[in-house]
This record gives sequence, structure tokens and C-alpha cells, in this order.
Amino acid sequence: MQFEFTRRHSARSPVTDAATFRVGRLRQAAARGGSHAVDVSDMIDRSYNYHSPRELRWHLADRLGLAPADIALSEAARA
Repeated sequence: MQFEFTRRHSARSPVTDAATFRVGRLRQAAARGGSHAVDVSDMIDRSYNYHSPRELRWHLADRLGLAPADIALSEAARA
């Protein structure tokens, strides 16, 4: 499954002092031959501070009951 996300906010983790981000929008790519992506932002807690896109991919895989390798994730280009 292919997903695209946009970053909404970044902050420093009080535990690791690493940069984190929140997801602004999460969209599932259209199926082959489809014309538009579907907004699935409500599938996740958008107030959670992710440490990496990899962590978001693992979270999606867990939520969908899939292996992380079955999730393709990309960041939307900033306008």
C-alpha cells in the first residue's frame, strides 16, 4: 500500500533531544487506474510526535495488520 504524508509541526523530543514531527495529512495513493488519492488522516493520532518516517510506516503497518515491508511511504513535496 502506498501512502503520502505531510509534516505539520516539528519539535524536539524531551527524551532523546531529537527532532520530531506530527502528520498534517495522510493520503493513500489511488489504486491503479484511479484518479485521486484518499485522505486517511483519521487512521492515526495526528498529535503524536514521530521521530522518523520509518516510525510512521511501522505505525501504519501495525494499524492495518500488514508487514512494514508492505507499506510504501513518501513525504509530499512542500509547496
